[in-house]
Amino acid sequence: MNALRNKVQLIGNLGNDPEIVNLESGTKVAKFSIATTESYKNAQGEKVEDTQWHNIVAWGKTAEIVENFLVKGKQVAIDGKLTYRSYETKEGEKKYITEIKCNELLMLGK
Repeated sequence: MNALRNKVQLIGNLGNDPEIVNLESGTKVAKFSIATTESYKNAQGEKVEDTQWHNIVAWGKTAEIVENFLVKGKQVAIDGKLTYRSYETKEGEKKYITEIKCNELLMLGK
């Protein structure tokens, strides 16, 4: 059960082309967001769609795959873990970010 403590699995579509960063160490990082949409009927029987956006970060070989094969609109399955970080802006304002660190990636669709 230890492997299930922080595990996220999502299927969604890329909102934009991935942002690729090459670090000074030679490590590659890919950042992108995917949208997941759920449908349900409200109390009036009307169909409602709820779309959520998720920030994804991939490192190393996974980032290379993202760079070479993923583009805006592409459907993917993501397996990873939830991470939180914060930083301070130049104006001194503290910002908080929730991301999913991608461990595995499966390209879906055409």
